[in-house]
Amino acid sequence: MAENLTRRQIAWRIVQDIDEGSYVNLGIGQPELVADLLPAEREVILHSENGILGLGPKPAPGTEDEDMINAGKKLATLVTGGAFFHHADSFSMVRGGHIDVCVLGAFQVAENGDLANWTTGGDLLPAVGGAMDLAAGAKKVFAMMDHNAKDGAPKIVARCTYPLTGRACVTTVYTDIAVIDIKKDGCVVREMVEGIDFEALQARTGARLTLANDWRPLAAPDVG
Repeated sequence: MAENLTRRQIAWRIVQDIDEGSYVNLGIGQPELVADLLPAEREVILHSENGILGLGPKPAPGTEDEDMINAGKKLATLVTGGAFFHHADSFSMVRGGHIDVCVLGAFQVAENGDLANWTTGGDLLPAVGGAMDLAAGAKKVFAMMDHNAKDGAPKIVARCTYPLTGRACVTTVYTDIAVIDIKKDGCVVREMVEGIDFEALQARTGARLTLANDWRPLAAPDVG
């Protein structure tokens, strides 16, 4: 039986695909875990849309500063050399194409890379917020999510049924059971957890999958 990755393990796996020297924005929710899994020796500059470059991991108990928060309003830290700036300047960085990677949570990702992550519909809709700018402005968009919803429905689909955040923007999807690249010809499985075969993965996915010739098992260390 497949042993699914925890959310922290998914975050660790994402870290492995972030190039040295990258400027990276972390979305609200699950993607915030990436900040905690980045090794201190890595030169990766984290951007927070509320006006921070050099975002660090969550503070150790007893070292919290209530004035230091990330875009998700959670307590955070600043690395040496980090900077604060106006919210408008932060979005100029995003819209100007200066963010190398954005890690976003997702309700659905379509086989062409469409992203739906701000609402599942209903009468009272929240605002799409900065996710729309990030989806359009980042050079790469990594989607971090469970492979299936709580009711078992696939979250990687042929076509999104929820309102879109961005069109054809997702480059790679990282789930608890697979790493899937979004190519021009569809979804290509790069990694799968041990204990699940391609047919079982396809059965849990709403989009047509192709197995990469150089695919490999998906594994992650115990990161708590």
